[in-house]
This record gives sequence, C-alpha cells and structure tokens, in this order.
Amino acid sequence: MGLSKWVKTIFRAGTEVAAQNQKPGDVAGTAKKVLATQSQSSGYATEATFETRAFKLHNLDQGPATTVTVTKDEALRYYGQMYAIRRMETAAGNLYKEKIIRGFCHLYSGQEACAVGMRAAMRPEDSCITAYRCHGWTYLMGVSMQGVLAELTGRQSGCARGKGGSMHMYTNNFYGGNGIVGAQVPLGVGIAFAAKYNGTKGVCIAAYGDGAANQGQIFEVYNMAKLWNAPCIFVCENNGYGMGTSAERASANVNYYTRGDAVPGIWVDGMDVLAVREATRFAIEHCNSGKGPILLETATYRYSGHSMSDPGTSYRSRDEIAEVRQTRDPITSLREKILTNELATTEELKEIESKLRGEVDAATKVAKADKEIAVEELVTDIYAKPDNCSVIRNSTPGGELAHKSLGRAVNL
Repeated sequence: MGLSKWVKTIFRAGTEVAAQNQKPGDVAGTAKKVLATQSQSSGYATEATFETRAFKLHNLDQGPATTVTVTKDEALRYYGQMYAIRRMETAAGNLYKEKIIRGFCHLYSGQEACAVGMRAAMRPEDSCITAYRCHGWTYLMGVSMQGVLAELTGRQSGCARGKGGSMHMYTNNFYGGNGIVGAQVPLGVGIAFAAKYNGTKGVCIAAYGDGAANQGQIFEVYNMAKLWNAPCIFVCENNGYGMGTSAERASANVNYYTRGDAVPGIWVDGMDVLAVREATRFAIEHCNSGKGPILLETATYRYSGHSMSDPGTSYRSRDEIAEVRQTRDPITSLREKILTNELATTEELKEIESKLRGEVDAATKVAKADKEIAVEELVTDIYAKPDNCSVIRNSTPGGELAHKSLGRAVNL
C-alpha cells in the first residue's frame, strides 16, 4: 500500500502558500540553506540560516518567519535532545517487552521535534501540560533519564517514586502527562489563567493529539480562554492517527489549526525542530502581547503503535512508516542540515550519540535493578495539601488509611 491521504498531505504542504505574506517552503520538503554561514571557527560554521516550510495561518495577518537561524550550540543541543528521547523510548519499548514495564506505555518516537522545538522557545516562567505520551517532555523539563526510566519500571528512584508510572510524571513547571484523554487541556487553560492572574508573564502550553481534538471539553476551553484572553498555547500534535483511526475518518475538518474559531491558529511542520521553535516563539509573543490564546497544529508522525499493546500495522502499512522514516525523520533531517552546513563534523555527532547511548544504558540498568517503595509509602503524598484530607479511601468500605506526607509537591 502507498502513503495514506494524510501522509501525502503533509508531504504536499511545503509547496502551499499559507498567506500573502508567506513564501512557500522548499518543494522537496527539506529545509535549505538560504544564507551563508555567518562566521567560521576552525574551518566550521558557528551558525547557519535555513528556510522552513510555509506556515498556514488562521485569523492571523502575519505568522512566524520562515527564515530561521540556528547556532552550532543550539543545533547540537536540539540534536542531542531528540536523539536522547529516541534512545529512551527504544529502551522503554524493550523494557516493556521484557515485562519490566507493566500497564500502559505510549512512545513518542517520531514526534521528538515537537517537544524539543517547543522547549527551545520556552522561558523559565513558562509551563507545559500534556497527555500520556510524556516521557520526552519529562526529560526536557529537567528530570534525568534515570528518573524517567525508573518511574516507568515503578522503582523508588523514579521521579514520582514509582507511583505514577508512564502516564503520570511531573516536575517544576511541568504538570504532567495525564491519563484521561483530552482532560489536560482545560487544566492547561487554568494554569495559563493563574499565570495571568498572578502577573508572572508566563504562558502554558497545553498539548493534545488529533485523537482528542474532537472532544467537547476542548471546544469549551477554546471559548473560555478567548473570553479571558488567557495566555494559553493549544498544541494539537497531529500524528495522523487517533489510536487506530486515521484523522480523515475521525474528523470532518482535519485542519486542526482552524478549529479554535475565534482563537488564531498556525499549521507547522512538526518534523522540523526549527519550524516548531519559531512557531512557538511567535505564539509566546502573541500571548504576551495581550491577544490571548493561540492554537498550533504540529503535523508529525509516530513510528510505534498507539501504545505498546498496538502493533501499529493493522490500520497503516509498513511501507508508509518506512517512507516517513526515510524522508521525514526529524533526527536524521537535522543531522543532514548540521553536516551539510558544516555546523559540526560527523565525529562530533558520533561522540554525542555515543555519550547519550551510554547514559541511556546506565539509566536502564538502574531502572531494572532499583527497589520498589515499601508498602507503607503507598499512602504518602496523595494530596499536595492534605489539611482537609487526613484519610484516604481503601479498597474496602470503612477501611480508610491515614494520609502521610513525605515531601513537598514539586509544582507548589
């Protein structure tokens, strides 16, 4: 079978003109160098400028610049972050197959440019909340590889002491992976409203997938956020499939960036980390200018199934997956840009890869060998502020357990 209608759409998108002030991107779909490198050091460039694919706009007169500049340090950081997430997810998949990770496990492989690009544009006062495909986000927001992988295996060195697992990880300014489909989006608007109320100048990124995009609660908070002018960036990570259903079969309107009605929207190539970064920078400036919320649709792709229990090949062909891997992979695409524009040598990239492989291997070893928490600790830190919640319910009626506090919640 050939590519699905949706995949063909994202391949054609680079040739479309989004608005009068936008210029079409490279027809071949690979960002090209449009300006000579600015300076040289030891024969290699210290920065380079590229042309991204055109952004599509909804209710906006102007969009992000399609000409983007990246320094060597930035390029290597983005490359390392995406590579680290890919290796972590591969390790997580193997741990699941070994039955060391139990329960649900949703991998982010293929979508790395979305999280890394958004994180690159975020400031210290900004925050994020996302769905259950959250391992990469947790790492980017400051949790170590060991903290992520040990949480997946339910061990005590995990970022939530092994009690949260794959879908519930948190750290400073990161309000989790959330297990209920779409439920994180209203929470994100609440976080954004709190930032406005407290005058922090921060924005909140509320990310969700195309599978959650048809939920009524999302449309309700589009409206609320616009009424309040809450500094919320809605991000629909459109990987083409909601579980095993293609976007075209699930949505009458697959232009998710237009579905906020009065909320402005931008379509962005979610396989290009630089395009995502520029779109996010634009969105942050939009929110900070007092214009209220904005919606980004990042057109991306997941290589694995919806979760580890889904082989991912009953509703799409192996050829389709291979085609995206070969032509649109976010990591190899950035690698090619770095090497073609002499931002780094092959040896430098191999050194980064080797270092990260070692870190993932070491973290995996700890995640497999570490201990689980004691049974007594299961009743600790259920509530961040347990003043009015001194007991928690048990598995049997009338057998309440006393709540205990060990540590302060990271987001307080």
